[in-house]
Amino acid sequence: MAAPMRQDDQMAADERKLSFKESKKIEKLKGGIFLASITGIAILSGFGMTLAIVKKKEPSMFVKRPLSTKDLPESGGSLAMRALAWGTLYSVTGFSLFCYATWKLLGVHNLKEFNEKIQSFVPKVQKKEPQGRSEFKNIRDLFEYIIEEDEMKKKRGT
Repeated sequence: MAAPMRQDDQMAADERKLSFKESKKIEKLKGGIFLASITGIAILSGFGMTLAIVKKKEPSMFVKRPLSTKDLPESGGSLAMRALAWGTLYSVTGFSLFCYATWKLLGVHNLKEFNEKIQSFVPKVQKKEPQGRSEFKNIRDLFEYIIEEDEMKKKRGT
């Protein structure tokens, strides 16, 4: 029979559990920040490179004009930048409102509850077991398998 744990030992064990949970949360947070920063850098660099290529091909479209008139319409670059800014604002605002409304309609308080609630609404997808082989050593092995399967189908068909 095991000896009962002292109160100090119990408190130390509880603190270790909490610190482990906290370290897991911090690790997930760091991972999320890393992925978000990489995504942001990729988006900005991709847009910047695309803009630079277009500017190199059509420099006349990027000439700054004080006002657009009927004779001199707004440059293509400024029009595209304005359209991108408004489109980004609308999409981010719209999706944020959609997420907030969904969150409030479901009446959840954290992400775990949200996940459970969504899983209760959405049916589970039944995974089908593969009917044949799925791993091959090389391309020749794949072709031999295909030929064997074709011959088996022919035998069953006739």
